[in-house]
Amino acid sequence: MTSERRCQKDWYSILESSPSDGLQELKQKYQRLALMYHPDKQGPDVTVTEAEEHLHRFIEVDQAWKVLGNQETKRAYDLQLRASELNQSWPVDARVCLDDMTWDDDNKVYTYGCRCGGEFSIGREEAEGEEAIVCCDTCSLSIEVKTTT
Repeated sequence: MTSERRCQKDWYSILESSPSDGLQELKQKYQRLALMYHPDKQGPDVTVTEAEEHLHRFIEVDQAWKVLGNQETKRAYDLQLRASELNQSWPVDARVCLDDMTWDDDNKVYTYGCRCGGEFSIGREEAEGEEAIVCCDTCSLSIEVKTTT
């Protein structure tokens, strides 16, 4: 299984755990779920459909433990999760055309006032693409700056 494939599933939710859980907590959750879904532990009143679902769940729990139960693979998985979080796009509070921004010749940047009283600033090089995300210099708001073609 490739590391890219591993990152597609949320192994923590499969083990009903979180990244802050220690190895012992992960092991206890794994053991509880493995016993719950193990094919040999199913009662006689379980339907074929339920048995297949339990088997699928058991396999997922086992795969999650193989990733999270090993320090190296857990560390690699956590890094992949963190990287994917950082690659997510910023929440955009407004969309602004570059033409609506003011050119500040002294600082060589385009500026746009924020509702908090702060300012959004973008350099000429950054503004050369089709769009850019710019954060306010005072608060946590961000805007998407679109250049006109």
